Amino acid sequence: MNAPALIENRTFDEIKVGETASLTRTLTPDDIQLFAAVSGDVNPAHLDPAYAETDMFHRVIAHGMWGGGLISAILGTELPGPGAIYLGQSLRFTRPVGLGDTITASVTVIEKRAEHHIVVLDCTCVNQEGETVITGQAEVKAPTEKISRPRVALPEVRIVRHDRFGKLADLAKAGDPLPTAVVHPCSADAIAAAVDAAGAGLIVPILTGPEAKIRSAAVAAEVDISAFRIVDTPHSHAAAAEAVALVRLGEAKLLMKGSLHTDELMAAIVSSANGLRTERRISHAYVVDVPGYPRPLIITDAAINIEPTLEDKADILRNAIDLAHVIGIERPKVAILAAVETVNPKMRTTLEAAALCKMADRGQIEGATIDGPLAFDNAISEAAAKDKGIISPVAGVADILMVPNLEAGNMVAKQLTFLAGADAAGVVLGARVPIVLTSRADSVRTRLASCGVAVLLARAATKAAPGVAQAA
Repeated sequence: MNAPALIENRTFDEIKVGETASLTRTLTPDDIQLFAAVSGDVNPAHLDPAYAETDMFHRVIAHGMWGGGLISAILGTELPGPGAIYLGQSLRFTRPVGLGDTITASVTVIEKRAEHHIVVLDCTCVNQEGETVITGQAEVKAPTEKISRPRVALPEVRIVRHDRFGKLADLAKAGDPLPTAVVHPCSADAIAAAVDAAGAGLIVPILTGPEAKIRSAAVAAEVDISAFRIVDTPHSHAAAAEAVALVRLGEAKLLMKGSLHTDELMAAIVSSANGLRTERRISHAYVVDVPGYPRPLIITDAAINIEPTLEDKADILRNAIDLAHVIGIERPKVAILAAVETVNPKMRTTLEAAALCKMADRGQIEGATIDGPLAFDNAISEAAAKDKGIISPVAGVADILMVPNLEAGNMVAKQLTFLAGADAAGVVLGARVPIVLTSRADSVRTRLASCGVAVLLARAATKAAPGVAQAA
């Protein structure tokens, strides 16, 4: 094992006039985000590149402060180093520092004062073009005792962003809000979700359920529902039936689950007499925004089909592929998950994965590149796939994860949500209209994303997108 690098100071007596030290770093978006997180400075001039381009003064200050931090790092770790006491600094930001600029910060000793062991240093920062971006001076009290110790390893810092959901919501807001039957919104969480989606310009809620309970929930949530239509029903069963009827009459273009159980809502949807079935198997999909994964993930099915057959899985795949197309993935890469990446006659899921791949080869499942069986790690990690020697156009770069059954899908989605900090927007596919499933644990961002995805699907259906929603 290599010995840890040492950090060693320069004492007052060791320091010579003219002595210099430097540090080079490249400014990244993460640097600016971390600066904002530590300082609390969320000025859009610092964080929004488009805004910063129009406000050069603030751009100089914001990014210049990062350059000033480089100077501070040199003084604290190199010259004089550990034991130095920062007394003062004056800096002038002469040019803007842009994202991607490589800055070399340098300090040079110009004066020593024996009394109190004061050292004065010239400070400069120069960009990759040789242009000076910061000038100034720093005054420190230099240490008198030698310090040499292992350099402390910095903790791993991860910037968690959920930009993809914001982009989906923006796409959904581009058109008119859609009339949406909100089924039994009789809890504060459920009614707040509907009001939030309406406020974001995504839906026009039609509240179906016991009117007294709906109004009581609105009071508890402290939201105004005076602008929304209420369809009074005696109980949740009737609310689900009424919401389905609104869709069949063309008055609602979406369904949104409120505070009733999912099974209760789905019973009304799959009713052979008055439901919303199509020729497709109804299935559920999560659109998941996982920090650190470079693309959105679709996980299916995690909520509807408990033990799907091979025929069911073919429809589940078709639904997920259509969803991927709607959110902008032209040819999604589908990984059919199993515990192993080889076909094992004793494991039904691996046999079905191979069969689904052959169905895709024969044109029975279209619009995607499909491979399986693949273990989870091989589906989302190129390094893991390489270690296993797997050669596949899907391995390591999957857009869609097809799980073996509901239990597996539910576990995968919740592990990503609660351990990896992912957001998961849920939607039910294959019915005459998309169905928004929300949970009490969902954040506002996730609820809006679920509505946004459903809105995009509904609009695609009106343009006769194949398989998104077909009339019964």
